[in-house]
Amino acid sequence: MGNQTSSRTYSQRQLRVGELVKQNLGELFIRNEAKIPSINSKLITVTEVRMTPDLKTARAYVIPLGGVDMKETVRILTEYSHLVRRALSKRLDIKFLPKLTFVEDNSFEYAEKIERIIKKIKINDTEKKRYN
Repeated sequence: MGNQTSSRTYSQRQLRVGELVKQNLGELFIRNEAKIPSINSKLITVTEVRMTPDLKTARAYVIPLGGVDMKETVRILTEYSHLVRRALSKRLDIKFLPKLTFVEDNSFEYAEKIERIIKKIKINDTEKKRYN
């Protein structure tokens, strides 16, 4: 799922490692292995992980269930990213464990906005046809 459109192309290696990190983060959150206080990690969805070309930094796009308290969830995940990283290190066997950055995933809101615009245009078109 593309979050922010950019002309940047990612190497196969970046995509592969990003997908590996995404899957393991998802499982880690579902099983609450990171032991993050004040948050129920079972309610967090990791929609995408983008890796830097050197594979040392991962940007994880997350969304809490229902999209509620997104900023607070991202803030807590960022604050306790060292716990997430430690739990991730037990799951991944890669040369460098990436530094994790958590980002709000607004792609669903964007998709809904586009869908509303399209519906509005369709309604306007049918009304114009009716009066012509």
